[in-house]
Amino acid sequence: MKLGRKATVCAAGCILALLWLFVLPQGLFRDTVYSTVVESAEGELLGARIAADGQWRFPPQEAVPERFATALIQFEDRRFRWHPGVDVLAIGRALKENTRSGHVVSGGSTITMQVIRISRGKERTLWQKVIEAVEAVRLECRHSKKYILAQYAAHAPFGGNVVGLEAAAWRYFGVPAGDLSWGESALLAVLPNAPSSLHPGKGREELLEKRNRLLKRLLEHGDIDNDTYNEAVLEPLPDRPVALPSYASHYVEGCPAGVQTRSTIRLPLQRAVEEAVRLRSDALAAEGVADMAAVVIDNATGDVVAYVGNSSPERQRPGSEVDIARSPRSTGSILKPLLYEAALEDGTILPGTLLPDIPVNLNGFAPQNFDREFYGAVPANEALSRSLNVPAVFLLRSYGVPRFYDVLVKAGLTTLTHDASHYGLSLILGGAECTLLDITMAYSGMVRDFSTPLEMTNNRRLAIWYTLEALKEVNRPDQLDWRLIGSVRKAAWKTGTSYGFRDAWAVGMIPAYTIGVWAGNAEGEGVPGLTGARAAGPVMFDILNLLPQGGWFEEPSGSVVWADVCKASGHLAGPECPETVSMPLPERAMESAPCPYHKGGAFVLPPSMEWYYRPHHPEYTGAGKASGGARMEFIYPSAPGSVLRMPARMGTEEPGIVFRVAHRDAGTTLWWHMDGAYVGETRLIHEIRLSPAPGRHRLTVTDASGETISTSFTCE
Repeated sequence: MKLGRKATVCAAGCILALLWLFVLPQGLFRDTVYSTVVESAEGELLGARIAADGQWRFPPQEAVPERFATALIQFEDRRFRWHPGVDVLAIGRALKENTRSGHVVSGGSTITMQVIRISRGKERTLWQKVIEAVEAVRLECRHSKKYILAQYAAHAPFGGNVVGLEAAAWRYFGVPAGDLSWGESALLAVLPNAPSSLHPGKGREELLEKRNRLLKRLLEHGDIDNDTYNEAVLEPLPDRPVALPSYASHYVEGCPAGVQTRSTIRLPLQRAVEEAVRLRSDALAAEGVADMAAVVIDNATGDVVAYVGNSSPERQRPGSEVDIARSPRSTGSILKPLLYEAALEDGTILPGTLLPDIPVNLNGFAPQNFDREFYGAVPANEALSRSLNVPAVFLLRSYGVPRFYDVLVKAGLTTLTHDASHYGLSLILGGAECTLLDITMAYSGMVRDFSTPLEMTNNRRLAIWYTLEALKEVNRPDQLDWRLIGSVRKAAWKTGTSYGFRDAWAVGMIPAYTIGVWAGNAEGEGVPGLTGARAAGPVMFDILNLLPQGGWFEEPSGSVVWADVCKASGHLAGPECPETVSMPLPERAMESAPCPYHKGGAFVLPPSMEWYYRPHHPEYTGAGKASGGARMEFIYPSAPGSVLRMPARMGTEEPGIVFRVAHRDAGTTLWWHMDGAYVGETRLIHEIRLSPAPGRHRLTVTDASGETISTSFTCE
C-alpha cells in the first residue's frame, strides 16, 4: 500500500515537473500587433503599413541573418548556444560587478530571459527577474535556439517607434535584414541595449563607440577578418530613418492587415508599368483627366503580376487615394466581346452574321452608335471590331439579357448587385458598373480557357478564337498595322467609353498576358473627348511592349464542325445563296436559321435595313430585283409598343417627334394617319414630324399601291 502511494506521488511529481518544463508561459506575444508587410513574387519588399499601435514591427521571421545573430550573441549573451535559458556565470559576474560599484551596472540577463521580459512587459525588479529566469528555462525546454533568436529579433526595441530587426534594417538602412553589412549588423546588435538613449538620431558618439567595441570583439573572436573590421568601423551611422519602398501602393492597402504576404506582383514589371502609367497619366492630367489604373494578369495562372490602383500618388489631387482598379465604374462597351463569344458558342450568331444597324426604340431605350451613323446591316465580327452599339443591342436582345447576365457572373464580375431585369438591354452599353480588376480577370479567364484544350470543348475554344480574331482587327491608337510592319506587336484588344465621357477602358490580350487599363477622374467628372481609344489604349500598348515576345493564338483543330456559310449574309448557306465559304463552327451553330436575305437570286435586305445599308454599299442592287416580301417598314419607331419621349426644343427647330418609314420605291408617295386622322404625306424622304399628346397612339402609313403598315406607341 505504501509502495503504491509512493509511486503515485512520484508520478504526480514527474507530471508536475513536465508541465513546468514544457508548458510555455501564457500570452507570449499573443496580443502583439504587427505591420502589414507585402513582398513581391521574388521576395522583395513592395511596401508596408505601420502596425495598429503605431509601431513599425514586422511579423517574426523563421530565422535570423547569421551576421546579426553572431554580433548579437557576442554582445548580449556569449554562452547563448549552450546555457539552458539562464547563465549562472553571467549572473555571478553581474552580482560581483554591481556589489563592487554600489549600483546596477550589469543585469546578467540572457537573450532568452530578454524575450520573456519583452513579452511580459513588466517593471524591472529582482522578483520579476526571478520569474523571467524560471520562464526562460521553460522556454528553452519547449523551443529551439533558432526560434528564441527569431523572437528576440522580431520584438526587441530599436529606438523610436521601430521594433524588431527587419523593421530596423529597412528604416535605418533601406535594406532587408539579410543584406546588412557587418557594421550595420553590429550597430543594430547594440541598439536594443538602450534604445531610448542610443537612437541613431542622438547619442551618436556613444553609439559609435559601442558598435566599434563590438566589431573589435568580433575580430578578436575570429568572426570577421581584419579587412572586414577595417571596412566596418569606417561605415557611417545612419542620419535618420528612411522611407520604405512603396510599389503597388493600392495593392498593398488591399492585403491582409498585420501579416506578411508574398504577392504575385513581379517587381521589375511593376516598376516599368508604374512608370508607363505615370508618363501617360501626367500628360492627360493637363487635359483634366487626373487618374489612371492598370492591371496585368498572367493568363496561365490567373495571377496579378502588375497592379497600379491609381497613377502618380505623389501628384496631389482629390481622389488620388482611391483604388480605381477595385472601384465599380460604368463599363461602356468593354463587355461586348463577352457577349459575342457567348452568342457564338450558343449558335445565336455565326462569326459574320449580319446584325441590324438601324434606329431602334425599345421602351424608351434608343441606342446610338458613337459616330451617330447607322449602317443598315453589319457583320457581327465587324460590329465588334468597330464597337458599334446598335448591333450589340440587337444581339443582346436575341441572346437574352438574363442569359448574358449569367455569363458575366460566371466570368467573375462581382459588382452586378441587381438582377438582370434592372439592367435590361443597357447592360451591353455601360448600364452596369464593374471593376477594372474583375474585367481584366474575365478576359484573362477567356484566354486561359482557350489555352486548356483538355478541359474546354472545341465549341468554346472556337468561339473564343473567332472573338480574338475579331478583336485583332480593332484600329490601334498609333495607326500601325501589324500586317505591314513586322515589329508591331499583335494584340486582341477592346476599348470602352462610358456615357458622359467619364470612363475610358482598354483591355488587351496576348497568349501569355492580359492587360487592363482605365482612365478618367476618380471623383466621376466627365471630360469631353475622353475615350478608351485615345486615353486608355496608348498606355495599354505601352505596357504590351514591356512584356516578353510570344506567339499568337492558333486556330483550334480536331473535332470541329465544318459548314457552308453565305458569303454575303454570314448565315448558314441556303439553297439560293450564290457564293459560300466553308468554315469551322461551334456545334450549336448548325441549329441556326439559313440565310434569309437571298430571294429570287438577289441579295435583299428588309426595307429599314436597306435604307441605311445602300448609301454605304453602292454595289448593293438586290432590292430592285426583289419579288414578294414587305415593300415598306417603319424605321422609327422600329417596334410596336415603343415608348417615345417628346424631345426638348432646340433653337428654331420645330417641336415634335420625327417618324420614319423606309420604302423600296423611294419615289412613291406615302400617306400618314395617326389615330385614324390624316396627318400628312411624304415623297422621296419618308419622314414626318408629329406632336402627339401623352398617351397611347396608333400610326398608319399607306403607299400608292394600297399597301399599309401600322404600329403603336406610347408618348410620355
